[in-house]
Amino acid sequence: MRLTPTVARRISGYVLDPLFLEHDEPTHPENRRRLEHIARYLEESGLSARLRRLAARDASVEEVFRVHGPAYVEHVRASAAGTISWLDADTYLGPHSYEAAIRAAGGLLSAIDAVMRGECSNAFALVRPPGHHAVANRAMGFCLFNNAAIAARYALRSLGLERVLIVDFDLHHGNGTQDAFYEDPSVLYFSTHQYPFYPGTGHWQETGRGAGDGYNVNVPLPAGVGDQGYARVFDEILVPLAHRYRPQMILVSAGYDAHWADPLGMELLSVAGFSTLTGTLVGLADELCEGRLVLTLEGGYNLKALAFGVGATLMTMLGDSSIFDPLGKPHQQEENIDEIIAAVKHLHGL
Repeated sequence: MRLTPTVARRISGYVLDPLFLEHDEPTHPENRRRLEHIARYLEESGLSARLRRLAARDASVEEVFRVHGPAYVEHVRASAAGTISWLDADTYLGPHSYEAAIRAAGGLLSAIDAVMRGECSNAFALVRPPGHHAVANRAMGFCLFNNAAIAARYALRSLGLERVLIVDFDLHHGNGTQDAFYEDPSVLYFSTHQYPFYPGTGHWQETGRGAGDGYNVNVPLPAGVGDQGYARVFDEILVPLAHRYRPQMILVSAGYDAHWADPLGMELLSVAGFSTLTGTLVGLADELCEGRLVLTLEGGYNLKALAFGVGATLMTMLGDSSIFDPLGKPHQQEENIDEIIAAVKHLHGL
């Protein structure tokens, strides 16, 4: 049953470009159908009419080079050919993959520009391929270029910001994003993720190095954590961290594979749970950084859960007080995470 949304209180933008569909291997879980289902739901639900569509641009090679080595970028470009090839066991390339990846990174930059110019209150870059596993000189975990890391460097170096908060609620730890800023206090990286799980990083003791020590915050969760546990992590750890850090922009690696129906994970978030997390992020952005909140799509491989999760996120960004959750909650008791929360709070002085 659809719940009637309230009147939108803000303008939210989104980026969705046809080129993102051209990176495709139909038998792979990260394929074009993910965006096709999202786009269809936005249209059929009427959400697209309530949003401001933003044009995507290509990222320049100089912008990509701020995170990735030139030799690696050239390798991706040269390796994209007429047939599917593989950069590792999980990550494929097709004839248009390089162009799609450059547009994906640039699409997120377009969303940032729109928010910074005041064209919209917040924005969601519905891009693919995803990015948070890609490290400086290597593709990983379905990811070619690290969209969130490129965006953070853009905000810092091209827009003059001094402090950016990256929140990553994908099921998997964003090892590439962590690596990019592990010694950099100008980015506070916060990640919730199933642990131990791919890629094997993200222990709570990984806190940064040198000047960046304390600016890398991992909350590794066991399988079986759902709406209540995730909300506690955000309320008890993220919120006080953000108030202490005072970011000038919040970037979000938004993955929907922590949904209970996702085939690649074992967490228990619901569509309504994603709305709750988004509401916390909207509130933090409004309070701390003039509403500057920009999301980029990462994982999510159950097509219904992905589309409904993105829809719920956008409805919350618009200011709706109720969302559409046809999948409901799982019939399973959540795992207790008291010890994990206590350990992370103690380590980071919360």
